[in-house]
Amino acid sequence: MEEAKEKGVFNEEKACLVVKELRKSFDSGKTRSYKWRISQLEAMAKMIEEREKDIIEAVDKDLSKPQLEAYIAEVSQTKSSCSEAIKALHQWMKPTKVKTAITTYPSSAEIVSEPLGVVLIISTWNFPFLLSLDPVIGAIAAGNAVVLKPSEVAPASSALLADMLTKYLDNSAVRVIEGGAPQTTALLEQKWDKILYTGNARVGRIVMAAATKHLTPVILELGGKCPALVDSNLNLQVAARRLIAGKWACNNGQACISVDYIITLKHFAPTLINALKEELEQFFGKDPMKSKDMSRIVSSSHFSRLLKLLNDDKISDKIVLEGQKDEDQLKIAPTIILDAPDDSLVMQEEIFGPIMPIITVDKIEDGFDIIKSKPKPLAAYLFTNNEDLKKSFVENISSGGMLINDTVLQVVTPGLPFGGVGESGMGSYHGKFSFDEFSHKKGVLYRSFKGDSSMRYPPYTPKKQSLVKALINGNIFHMILILIGCSKL
Repeated sequence: MEEAKEKGVFNEEKACLVVKELRKSFDSGKTRSYKWRISQLEAMAKMIEEREKDIIEAVDKDLSKPQLEAYIAEVSQTKSSCSEAIKALHQWMKPTKVKTAITTYPSSAEIVSEPLGVVLIISTWNFPFLLSLDPVIGAIAAGNAVVLKPSEVAPASSALLADMLTKYLDNSAVRVIEGGAPQTTALLEQKWDKILYTGNARVGRIVMAAATKHLTPVILELGGKCPALVDSNLNLQVAARRLIAGKWACNNGQACISVDYIITLKHFAPTLINALKEELEQFFGKDPMKSKDMSRIVSSSHFSRLLKLLNDDKISDKIVLEGQKDEDQLKIAPTIILDAPDDSLVMQEEIFGPIMPIITVDKIEDGFDIIKSKPKPLAAYLFTNNEDLKKSFVENISSGGMLINDTVLQVVTPGLPFGGVGESGMGSYHGKFSFDEFSHKKGVLYRSFKGDSSMRYPPYTPKKQSLVKALINGNIFHMILILIGCSKL
């Protein structure tokens, strides 16, 4: 322990000190004011505007993410989230009026949104700025002190986040802690007022177990195997392009909401596969390994994990589009597998890469059973022109979010929550939902000293009991009869 201190390693003792400092700042009341919240959000907006080039360069270093893709996801979406919070903050902070009952007359009631306190946000590497800053925006808007732990798997992005937030935001209430598992473990040992974690279910269970020690509420954004059910009744070219946009043009499949596998009709599968091949060539050229419009795999360990999926003997004769592989570049070209067995590795775990299994069924409705046989996904997609099928899909498939006839756009739609269900996560955020997740909704009832009735106080005479029962049941006529002595008690 002494050696760790001497080397400046972030350990449990230092984590405890950080939380104490932030809690002192929160307890001072400074983060509760509208003035502080709006100043931090405006500083955040300025930061994103001024450091746009640095953000895009950092994402390029970590993921070779195409500039346009990085701008849309990491810069534009974060800007949009910040702008919405700035515009709506005053309204979000207003108490919500609630009707009161006759039993408390005269009175008024409201729901007050108050900050939870000191919160921990553990973000992930695939969208390192969006998935770090979006929840931070919500936590600040709600008036909390915040610790952000970026992912060490995207080191350039992590370092830039630490640098930017230190320079632009109030460090007495907002901190960034870099590092890997030891630093995360040290942070999780502390008592927080809420924890948001984005990542995989294995680590999600660790986070939840740590939070349980202190009865800390959690938001878990975990992902899962997101299906796309593709009917034959559709515009084939548009559907193929949108499926590609939700897989290979979405961080090369390294996204929790990307299409993990397709389910389609047996007779339609060859037609769909040909359409995907044609559009993939249009998007990334005849040699996709040379394309600058496709992200690389984030690390050698993730590259090896994907190779393991592809080297599974159970799919050796099922690959209908075999993508090139280059470990030096950490690149795998688009790969399509037809009818991978359900017990194959590629169908048993979230892929998080450029591999697309296509499962065939005799009837499109049979796809429902396949989806239901797996844990509830973070997103579910349906492509069809059949209105009855759309209705049935929405009613019968449980998922964190859903989109009909497109992919991924549900997460950038203002007013819609983003979150999982079951093993794909718990809690949701984005916009007002972020504000609400990081707030406690405190119910407040106001009464005056007028209108005090002896009915609620002892001694409980038969007359009082009858009056109280009539009042609770809303039987005003019966109350009048009791009061004038025209009713038997």
